[in-house]
Amino acid sequence: MSDPNPSVPPEPVDPADQTLESPGAPEDFADLGKILAIIPTYNESGNIERITARVRAAVPSAHILVADDNSPDGTGKIADSLADEDDHIHVLHRLGKEGLGAAYLAGFTWGIENGFDVLIEMDADGSHAPEQLPLLLDALRNADLVLGSRWVPGGSVSNWPKSREILSRGGNWYTRKALVLPLMDATGGYRAYRTNTLKKIDLDGVGSAGYIFQVDLAYRVIQAGMRVVEVPISFTEREIGTSKMSQSIVTEALWKVTVWGFRERMRSAGRQRIRSAKAKRKQGW
Repeated sequence: MSDPNPSVPPEPVDPADQTLESPGAPEDFADLGKILAIIPTYNESGNIERITARVRAAVPSAHILVADDNSPDGTGKIADSLADEDDHIHVLHRLGKEGLGAAYLAGFTWGIENGFDVLIEMDADGSHAPEQLPLLLDALRNADLVLGSRWVPGGSVSNWPKSREILSRGGNWYTRKALVLPLMDATGGYRAYRTNTLKKIDLDGVGSAGYIFQVDLAYRVIQAGMRVVEVPISFTEREIGTSKMSQSIVTEALWKVTVWGFRERMRSAGRQRIRSAKAKRKQGW
């Protein structure tokens, strides 16, 4: 708001009086409990220092778990060095490359066992901007799961070829239709879960490893009757390293969504037959 009396100059501000209460300072999410950002890594030595620093700056109270799949480029060793210097950074060393889903499931287990209340999914390559994490956490105050969405109004992608955008939009359209899933971006990987949300779904039954892992969890949360909210994010394609996306991951996703969609329609038809039979009995048929 402008000064109603512009003839009176504002009093100078002493930088020493600036505190964490100032508008530009990171928000405190103490009401959500302990927060853990899980960052799976495989050959992310060029990104890991940068991404952890950005997370720590965006939400200083948050802890970080680097789930490293025994990266040949030494990502795990770099993460160990970061953890030695910062008690908010932790490292989970895994035996080898087992897929994104397996890395997150291991991270969820670690987070639950160590008493965290909020578990974040985030890529190591910077495509999920840590500076937007407060948007997800704010929305989580009134949700069980928050998805950072590229395809809701206000969301965007940068540095993607048109073919990649068509693949993502088309995959999400097919997922919505096949699973009757009311989400614009069920495949996105920037997420905030309440730990209690994950405890209410069958994590032991999740066998998806790649692209489809995100759809699987969102589907389970909605099927359990919990609240899922999407918030717009700006997704930027990685600048360092190589993408883990492959044709086999996309094929797995399309096949599993098709199978799940068929099963859901069969269950729906079965429920409809049961309701019809009950209605006929009540009418004396």
